Amino acid sequence: MTIKKHIPNIITLLNLFCGCIALTFVVQQEAEMAFYFVCLGIFLDFFDGFFARLFKVSSPLGLQLDSLADMVTSGVVPGLTLFYMMLNAFGLQLSDPFTVEYALAFLGFLVTLGSCYRLANFNIDTRQTDSFIGLPTPANALFILSLPMVIQHVDSFMLFEILSNYWVLLAIAIGSAYILNAEIPLFSLKVKKMSFKENKLTFFFLAVSLLLLVGLQFLGLPLVILFYVLLSIVTNKWQKP
Repeated sequence: MTIKKHIPNIITLLNLFCGCIALTFVVQQEAEMAFYFVCLGIFLDFFDGFFARLFKVSSPLGLQLDSLADMVTSGVVPGLTLFYMMLNAFGLQLSDPFTVEYALAFLGFLVTLGSCYRLANFNIDTRQTDSFIGLPTPANALFILSLPMVIQHVDSFMLFEILSNYWVLLAIAIGSAYILNAEIPLFSLKVKKMSFKENKLTFFFLAVSLLLLVGLQFLGLPLVILFYVLLSIVTNKWQKP
């Protein structure tokens, strides 16, 4: 066995390792460090598939490992993040006595359940080879992990009030679980040929995303994810005969 056969799986395990580290930071309520380690995990998640295709060593084991790693980095971490945000919305800490409000905070893990179902379904859905149906778990994880960053770094009392409201957070949890598994085709971001005509939608999305991220920084990230979903929905309707 050559070592290159194991490189994609090693990268996948590093993704999982980043997710485990992110979990410890979420528990410590160090949202910024959790965000960065999730970003690193998602970066590695992209490259495990890239190297598997490059070395032509794709395997059923790699597919399962990839989903299991994503389950932690892009499933458990965002669910735990919402759980803590909901606790904070009620003014509670993890060590506080169990109350009705405390129990309601566990609904943040709806994101984890939705992510688990999507990842299992993705492995057996042959329609999602070149594009996605429903929001990919890494994109959803970035959306949720960006919310504490918006609270910390965006000087807006209105945004703070909105993102510190339990019912808003519950709506986000339910909406995330739905959009992860919704039968909504999302356009592919893969650029297979350097042709503007064939990739104009992707280039347009990337250009707008860059402007949002540069102009709005942390606030731009959740807006990019929302823009991706909305642009896909509009494009689907426009392309229908």
